[in-house]
Amino acid sequence: MPTRESRRPARPSKVCPVCQRPFDWRKKWERDWDRVVYCSDACRRASSAARTR
Repeated sequence: MPTRESRRPARPSKVCPVCQRPFDWRKKWERDWDRVVYCSDACRRASSAARTR
C-alpha cells in the first residue's frame, strides 16, 4: 500500500529573499501564489525595515 506522502501531488515551493529558507505552497495562498514573496509577516517587516534605513 502506498504511503500517504507518495499519493500527494508535489507542491511548489519558493525561497524567502530575507531569511533564505524554503517555504511551501499553502491552501490560503492558492489564489495569490504568484504574488507571494515572503515566508512570513516577520520577513515582510524585516524587508521593509531594511529599505527604510
